[in-house]
Amino acid sequence: MLAYQLSGVGPDMMLVISRGVGQGWRHALATAAGCVSAGVVQIPLLAMGLASLVTSSPTLYSFLQIIGATYLIAIGIKFLLARRLGEGGGASTFANTNSIPAAFRQGMICNLTNPTTLAFMLAVLPQFVHSWSGSPALQFIILGATMKITGLVILGAVALTSGAVGGWLARRNSFLVWQERLAGALMIAIGVRLLLTAVGSRR
Repeated sequence: MLAYQLSGVGPDMMLVISRGVGQGWRHALATAAGCVSAGVVQIPLLAMGLASLVTSSPTLYSFLQIIGATYLIAIGIKFLLARRLGEGGGASTFANTNSIPAAFRQGMICNLTNPTTLAFMLAVLPQFVHSWSGSPALQFIILGATMKITGLVILGAVALTSGAVGGWLARRNSFLVWQERLAGALMIAIGVRLLLTAVGSRR
């Protein structure tokens, strides 16, 4: 499970990095917490055996990928179109209209619309479930929760690191204008990649 969390930069991690660079560690941590909280939906689906319906349907799988990719692109565009106030050191309108609760919600939606997470859980976790160890559903819940906690630790570290980078950029006026644009570009890039993957898998 730890290997999966470290295996690459996926939509969740990219969203957390973008939030950290664009708005700071608090928003990035809220996004990370939202990504992990998606387990409240995913783990029961896994325990009830419903997750296989998603991963076994190419159409539904691609549909979720497209939704997730479109959502990331939309958030990235929001970053790119953000307008900063005039002189006086005011905060950006993006920060004013996107609160920490909004960052949490976006993280949860991003994770829920990423079927790769569900597919990984379905492929790996059953190997650790044994009939002689008690209720399979309870074992799925425990294993899924462990995976999510591990993810929170890793995404939390990424959030603090990217937030530190964002803070460094914010203290330098020459980079200030590009701070949110960089974050938006990163999210759009990962969104486009996911979209191309989803479209390609349907052919």
